[in-house]
Amino acid sequence: MAIRRITTGSPFEPKVGYARAVVADGLVHVSGCTGADPETGVIPTDVVDQCRNTLATIEKALKAAGSDFTQALRVNYILPDRADFEPCWPLLRAAFGDNPPAATMIQAGLIVPEMKIEIEVTARAPA
Repeated sequence: MAIRRITTGSPFEPKVGYARAVVADGLVHVSGCTGADPETGVIPTDVVDQCRNTLATIEKALKAAGSDFTQALRVNYILPDRADFEPCWPLLRAAFGDNPPAATMIQAGLIVPEMKIEIEVTARAPA
């Protein structure tokens, strides 16, 4: 099976050397996405707004791969402050709905201090 790489034009993709998502062997691997506004690049100060932007970026990558949140198998949440996780739960519940993936939350620093959440997803690719 061929490997397909999906890029979005993020300035970090060429700087760091990664693709937003990679489709291979029946899976879509979405790289860690953060909460910068996809149109302006501005990072909101509120974690819920960042979470909303992050989910929109992931949804766009999944759609480009022919998949969606209903096909999510695994999700990793990375937050510098674990207290910021619970305010995001309603958005996460809405995104995954009746198809919750296996999940892990990790407390760790992100690439810039303004970022409050990073999410990576592995989903099934279209057959």
